[in-house]
Amino acid sequence: MRNLFWLVPLTALWMLLIYSWPAIQASGVPTTTHQLAAHGLIALGLWLGLEQADLTPGQRRATWLAIMIPDTLWFAVAWSAAINGVFRLGTTPLPVLPSAIVLPVIVGAPLLLFSKRIGQVLDATPESWLVALQLYRIFGSWALAAWMRGALPGVFALPAGIGDVLTGLFALPVAIAVATGTAEGRSAATLWNIFGLADFAVAITMGMITSPGPFQLIVPDVQSIGAGDYPGVLTPALVVPGSILLHILSLRQLRRRRGLKILA
Repeated sequence: MRNLFWLVPLTALWMLLIYSWPAIQASGVPTTTHQLAAHGLIALGLWLGLEQADLTPGQRRATWLAIMIPDTLWFAVAWSAAINGVFRLGTTPLPVLPSAIVLPVIVGAPLLLFSKRIGQVLDATPESWLVALQLYRIFGSWALAAWMRGALPGVFALPAGIGDVLTGLFALPVAIAVATGTAEGRSAATLWNIFGLADFAVAITMGMITSPGPFQLIVPDVQSIGAGDYPGVLTPALVVPGSILLHILSLRQLRRRRGLKILA
């Protein structure tokens, strides 16, 4: 828990910074930067895990490319679509933003959950990696800063922003706990993953019912995130599905490790 002592003031400082100078967040640079960093760490962690798995060099390369090429293309397409206003309301009759959230999960989750090769990689990778990686969720504090400026409705920004910040703040201490290899550490990581997924369930639901469209139940005084404007739309279009898949992978890994401990 001592790790929270330096994460909390840093998160508060970041909120103060983007609240005082909203142009920083409006540029899209922070979201793009931390997602590029996460993308790079995923690529590196995947390769290191593959090196420890019982695979031939050719199998390692093929697996790495099979995961990283679609992931990179998805990042590039979502980011380009956000910049070019594809997600804005009225741009197309198709539900582009909901599709950007749901389709990567629908396509990716079965592959990540049932792939034997992915299971081998998870067995060779430290459990703490997939947890610590989501430290970037503290950047969800941008929603709280936007609410304080009156740029987002509190009914969406408060539950979504607070949930993201708490997930990010606890990522490091939970990663340290699960690295001990104890049952308590694995239980903490499981609860952390469930909380992170629940945060997205709440955020997606509140985003849908506060944004113009067939699901809108609440009409807030200010425009909600579902309007599709850049760079805020990068969060639901890019960060949300990627983080959901990381939670799914982490839960699968924890379950496999628990089974291996029982067999041992």
